[in-house]
Amino acid sequence: QVQLVESGGGLVQPGGSLRLSCAASGSDFRIYVMGWYRQAPGKQRELVASVTSGSRTNYGDSVKGRFTISRDNAKNTVYLQMNNLKPEDTAVYYCNRVYASPYAWGQGTQVTVSS
Repeated sequence: QVQLVESGGGLVQPGGSLRLSCAASGSDFRIYVMGWYRQAPGKQRELVASVTSGSRTNYGDSVKGRFTISRDNAKNTVYLQMNNLKPEDTAVYYCNRVYASPYAWGQGTQVTVSS
């Protein structure tokens, strides 16, 4: 059973940066497209960025040009570099598979953008 552990969130001012990490247990992680999702209060969970096993990336329109997703298959870890953060980026951020049925969701990491 793969476990996902997200970290790196926090409180940051608008325009600031954070780097999120998602560590996955299990050996099949590296073959799947992985993504970062977020869920703001009262809203549905949305996919914001994805990365293939070969590190091809895709981004939602709201984060394009500001966020960068990457992965290190040797470390079973996915990253999300978030720059120029905006208050509307405030949410709990999760990682999980994309296209395949999701692993059990981790606890997520809270990102709060506020002055």
